[in-house]
Amino acid sequence: MTSVPAFDIAALHAYYAAGGSPEAVIDRVFDRIAEVGDPGIFLHLADPAALKAEAAALGTFDPTAKPLWGIPFAVKDNIDVAGMPTTAACPDFAHTPVADATVVALLKAAGALVVGKTNLDQFATGLVGVRTPHPVPINAIDPMLVPGGSSSGSAVATAQGIVSFALGTDTAGSGRIPAGLNNIVGLKPTFGALSCTGVLAACRTLDCVSIFALTAADAYRVFAVAARPDPSDAYSRAVAIEVLAAPATLVIGVPAQADRRFFGDDVMAAGFEASLDRLRSLGHRIVELPFTHFYRVADLLYEGAWVAERYAAVRDFFDNHADSFHPVTNLIYSGAKALSATDAFDGLYALQDLKRKVAPLITSVDLLCVPTAPRHFTRAELDAEPIRENSRLGTYTNFVNLLDLCGIAVPTGRRADGRPMSVTLLAVAGRDGLTAGLAAALHRDSGVLPGADGWQQPDDKPDGIDLVVVGAHLRGMPLNRELIDLGATFVEATRTSASYRLYELSSQSPAKPGLKRVTAGSGVGIEVEVWRLTPAAFGAFVANVPPPLAIGSVELEDGRTAKGFLAEPIALDGAHDISEFGSWRAFTVGR
Repeated sequence: MTSVPAFDIAALHAYYAAGGSPEAVIDRVFDRIAEVGDPGIFLHLADPAALKAEAAALGTFDPTAKPLWGIPFAVKDNIDVAGMPTTAACPDFAHTPVADATVVALLKAAGALVVGKTNLDQFATGLVGVRTPHPVPINAIDPMLVPGGSSSGSAVATAQGIVSFALGTDTAGSGRIPAGLNNIVGLKPTFGALSCTGVLAACRTLDCVSIFALTAADAYRVFAVAARPDPSDAYSRAVAIEVLAAPATLVIGVPAQADRRFFGDDVMAAGFEASLDRLRSLGHRIVELPFTHFYRVADLLYEGAWVAERYAAVRDFFDNHADSFHPVTNLIYSGAKALSATDAFDGLYALQDLKRKVAPLITSVDLLCVPTAPRHFTRAELDAEPIRENSRLGTYTNFVNLLDLCGIAVPTGRRADGRPMSVTLLAVAGRDGLTAGLAAALHRDSGVLPGADGWQQPDDKPDGIDLVVVGAHLRGMPLNRELIDLGATFVEATRTSASYRLYELSSQSPAKPGLKRVTAGSGVGIEVEVWRLTPAAFGAFVANVPPPLAIGSVELEDGRTAKGFLAEPIALDGAHDISEFGSWRAFTVGR
């Protein structure tokens, strides 16, 4: 048996498929915690024996039924995990929930294992990661730099290879800034895509549960599992799970040269321009946009309405325990008490006016690309100017949730001084797959090692086995999620050779077609899709193909053959020949 690999999901699942044990992975998690030796990362850890018992209860390795089988993850300590204290980095606020947050419950049901709860800027208020009464997490790349916040512990745990992914939250950039500063991916989903039931609010009208991972493919895989409508969350909404694929040529909007803000960090400015050159080399068109109104939206986040909303989230506790708050956090919440309802409405009116002004800019491009952070700040610089430097970190993040955009922070290389370079890709709500697909291509093209030094970037487009699908597993069809959950990659849409007939099978739920090979000249070309799976994922998928369907060799129109769905002869008894439609999709649309 091979040794425990790096913690990207594909590598761990290949390890499990080869006979590796989750108990060994759990041992590696706790060994890695000891090796890193950073007391600021976790505020609470699972008991190793209990975690191994939880892993044993998963049963036989089955990534089809449990797409995150045996994958270790961490949870920011403002998100509930049953039996673990939730403190929001305020010891006097501590309580132990009896139920998991919805998003945690979904990930556990998919086979993921909670390692522990991570440190944060107290009450998720800050972008720096140092506003905590506990030891500050150490930046995984450069100990002189702030770790970024508020989801500091989750980002560092991921970057240090302790977990495969971690949950954070994002109101003003807390799921993106720490990712950029620690050389990992940070996915900030469409607002409402991931339930916030069981999450302590900062700004309830803006908060998103975010995902940290080593690669965009892993982040999106977790997103695909966790993105479910939740009737217990008034802000929950359904979003489409798109195919993660490198997008065709895009028009990408970026801040105009005259509007870019780097606060004297010329190395960051050069790194951003190099990142744009990389996007150009991938075939995309860069368009400069005026950014003044975006910055004005960003400024609103720490004025009026949304500062008051932060206070409202913990009003009773703050009014009775103000001395329990970090000094900077206390200052922010104290100021909110002086705000009026009039101030809140003034902010809402200003935001609506600015939305109208930026809307044409957003719709003029396919997506936006901005620096994740305008510059790097050292711990010493932050100590000298704790409020100003925190605000500057949010230059390119604060406006995102106010404008209902989704986004993903992705490493694009190292700056000339060796520090991490990261950009954030932004799109309108619901286009999480578009941003993640481009992020995966950009990250792969950069060749940068994710996280702390020493981890080879996983290949998120590995060699694998091609699978031809013809019916319910096509994009947009009811069973397509089974492929997505297994990390399958869409390869192409094509046709079979003219040697096939397509049938509607009887008594199938959901409805399914059957593909039958016939003699040359008596068949037609049928529209199909080709998807690529790792050998482990292919084996897991095939093991769950139910009769009367089977997997055999399918000949494509260009003469290639690949494994694909065929129907057993008995399945065609009473079946209806629908070959004239040319595809299952055309048949279902036309019925």
